[in-house]
Formats: sequence, C-alpha cells, structure tokens
Amino acid sequence: MMVQMINRIPRIVKMKKGLFIVLIALVIAAGAMAQTIKTGVLVIGNGNSAVGAGFQSALSGVKTTMLIQTADFDITSTGQSLASGLEFELLKKVRLAKGIIDSAAGITDSTVKVALEKISANPVLSKWADSTKNLSVIRSIKWSRIKRTGNNWNVLLEDGRTIKAEVLVNADGSGNLNGALALSTPSKPLWQPLTYQDNQYRLSLSSGYFHNNSTANIIPMYNFLLPGEENLVMLDGERESIAAGQAGGAVAAYAVFFQTKTSLAALKPIQKELISFKLSVMPFADLNPQDPNWKPIQFVGLSGFLKGIPVNGSVHFSPEQVVTTAEIREPVKAFYYKAQIWFDDYKEPTMTIGSLIDMIAMVGNKGLEHTKATVEKNWSSAYQFNGEFDLNRAVTRREFSVLVDEYLNPFQVNIDRNGRVVR
Repeated sequence: MMVQMINRIPRIVKMKKGLFIVLIALVIAAGAMAQTIKTGVLVIGNGNSAVGAGFQSALSGVKTTMLIQTADFDITSTGQSLASGLEFELLKKVRLAKGIIDSAAGITDSTVKVALEKISANPVLSKWADSTKNLSVIRSIKWSRIKRTGNNWNVLLEDGRTIKAEVLVNADGSGNLNGALALSTPSKPLWQPLTYQDNQYRLSLSSGYFHNNSTANIIPMYNFLLPGEENLVMLDGERESIAAGQAGGAVAAYAVFFQTKTSLAALKPIQKELISFKLSVMPFADLNPQDPNWKPIQFVGLSGFLKGIPVNGSVHFSPEQVVTTAEIREPVKAFYYKAQIWFDDYKEPTMTIGSLIDMIAMVGNKGLEHTKATVEKNWSSAYQFNGEFDLNRAVTRREFSVLVDEYLNPFQVNIDRNGRVVR
C-alpha cells in the first residue's frame, strides 16, 4: 500500500504542477483582459505618417503609444519629396545601417536618394523606437472598438486590453478608422500649394511633399483639425508622409503637454518646436537642414519678408541673391510701424548691409553704432557668412534673414488664425 502511494506521488506532483501552470495562465489572461493602457497620444497606423506622428509626439515629451496592428511598419519610398526633420534623420540612420558614410560637408544628392523601404527601414525604426523615451509600440494586435469619453478616447483591443488616450492621431491608411469614428465633417486635404496670394503660408507646419509635380506644398496647422472634433488629429491615409506625420504629432503632443484641447493649440510654439527638430515648414528646395543659416531662413520665410522663387516645380530661397528694396518694403512695413517711416526716407533700389543695419537700429530701437560693431564682430564666427563685412555692399537674402531674425525677430509678431499680422 505504501509503495503504491509512493509511486503515485510523482503523478500527483505532476498534476498539481500542471494545474498550477493552467492557473497562472488563466491569471495572466484575466490580467490582460482587464489591463488598461493609459497614454497621452495614441497613433493608429503603420505607414510613414504614423511613424512621423508617433516619434515626434514622444520626442516632444509626451507619453505616446503607437498601435501599428501589424508586425512591422509599412514604410514606403519618399520619392521626390524634400527630406527634413525626422525623415532626414531616418535617411541618415538607414544610410549608416547600409554602411554609407556621409561626407563631412553634409548631405549630398546621392545620399538624399537612398531607398526607404520596409526591409531596410524596419530594423532601424525598431531600434530607434526602443531607445526613444515616452514611446511604446503595440504590434500585431488590432482594435475592435473605439469610442469617446468626453474629449478623450477609449480603444478596445482584440486581446481584451483597453487604451485610454487623451489625443488620437488617425494615421490609418486602410480607411477602417474613419468609418469607426463616424465623423460628421469630412477631413480636408492636408497638402496645399504654397502661394503668397493669401497668408496661409504663415500657418505652415510642414512642407516639401511631392504632389502635382511640385514640392512647393505646405500644410497649414488647421488642416489637421476638424471643426467640432476635439483631440483628434487627422492625417492623409492616401499620401503617406513622415513630414506630415511629424507635424501632426507635434499638434497632438502640444494638447497633452499643456492639458488643453487641440482646437486651442498655439501655432507659434508648435512651429518653433518643429523647426528645432529640423522640419522644414517652408519648402525651400535649395537649402537643407544642415545649412548653418537654415533655421533663421525658415523663421524669416514664415514672415514673407523674402518670398520663395518658383523653379521647375519647386521653390528656391536663392540665399546668395541680393535683396531689393521693392521686395521687402511692404511686408516689413506690415510688421513694424517704424518701418513705414524708414522706407519713406530710403529711396535706393537695393538694400546694402549698411542700410539694413540702419533699418534694424531704427525699427528695433537699438543704438546704430553698437549694432554695427556687434554685427561686424559676429559676421564670420557666429553668423558663418562667407562674404566680407562691407557696409556698402548689397546684402544677400541669407545675410538679410540672419540679421533680421537676430535683431527684429519677426517670428514673435502675433498673427491671427488667417495668418494676418496682429499689432
């Protein structure tokens, strides 16, 4: 009898071990069923737009979850679009992964055209995501139901978990999410041509997408939002773009970071944030983000003081072209009262370095001689200008942009939701 009981002990232990494993599995499954994931921004989609939105939201300091629903990102070629911001950085990382070393001089035509496709991009993106603070990626799990709770969102996943998000970014290329949201207002096209016939260019958050045989395209901030739909950022499911996604991600992150609604997102801080991450808000095809004066040129480009020049389906800034008085007179006068007086007295057809400094001193209430001395001191070192400092020489568009941004800071002048100056 004792022998029989002893012989049964291993089987009893094995049964108990099996029951224990089953019990643990049930506990884990029940935990998954009841688990709630809380996040600031939820990005749904797995293409270029989703990548831009998810990474930028996290980089802007907001807890971000990307629900890509598939095993990998569905990255597609950027084609002839201009590379800047996160797309520029991704291209650089892909080049490095392929063993392509960029020259010390920076990006070249050959490196711009490195292929972006799933096989090479996904390992790079996965490694980048793993090292990015505030970013979580949920793969191979689909959502089953989406509903609002106030201004926020509840998303039920097929494995029973729930994601609670403050802001939802719709980067879904399948169109399924649009149907589930049952939006009362159809989304508008994101990209529109750059034009100076109105002031929409001053509202731009992204640029450079190749569309209608041109890269001279922009996205004004309010194209991401739908009237009456709070805390929802819409991206274009048909035109995948990391640049568009990056801008949309910044809008979403702003609402979460400052605990406000997307309809109350502030244009200027978002533009400044995106420019700090090297995203071109103005589509100047002849400048790349590694240019030492790229940032002030972007800021001044938003003002409209110096307008882009159309060139074969793109728009150029032409930084070494000289500045005429006629092209800057009216836009500068629109920003500053004192500029009206200065231009009434200045009759020369071109702007010289000396006349520009004189205008800056008067409009900005600065001492003329002190301003001259400071500009001369910083000319080659801080401003990295190649030409010599000569008060009588015609000023270039590059020099004009850097000096005006430095001393007059037109970016800080308020504009309304239509891009008109508010003084």
